[in-house]
Amino acid sequence: MSQIEVQIKIGGRVFDVACQSGEEQFLLTAARMLDNEADVLVSQIGRMPEGRMLLMAGLMLADKTAGLEDRLRAAEDRIGELNDEIGYLKSKGGAAPAAAPEPERIEVPVEVPVEVPVEVRVEVPVEVMPEGLVEALAELAELAEGIAGDVEEKLAS
Repeated sequence: MSQIEVQIKIGGRVFDVACQSGEEQFLLTAARMLDNEADVLVSQIGRMPEGRMLLMAGLMLADKTAGLEDRLRAAEDRIGELNDEIGYLKSKGGAAPAAAPEPERIEVPVEVPVEVPVEVRVEVPVEVMPEGLVEALAELAELAEGIAGDVEEKLAS
């Protein structure tokens, strides 16, 4: 295969890198990952020497990779345990447990008692009563009593 040159950008700097024909996408993807880490560094620390930026970005990627490898190993171990359990169950003549049936829903009507407070009258002494206030308050009281009566009727039925 022939080699070709690809231009990549990492941390705001452009590099010419050679790769085998057909591997350009792999190189560009790797460069994009390294560039993302370099961008984080540049935004946190600012401009730094090229070698240091590449080293730090590479170490950050290596750290992420190590974490992913640990998770992968744990997942593979768990898969092995589950496969062993399946093999054991099959050897005992049992099959994998079927999914539990959907529970049946039943609606039960519930009565909730509602208490309507008893009428409370509070007298407030007022030195000067504005004109028409007594009549307006009397009308509001009648309206409130009518609403209360309607509520009591609806609750009773």
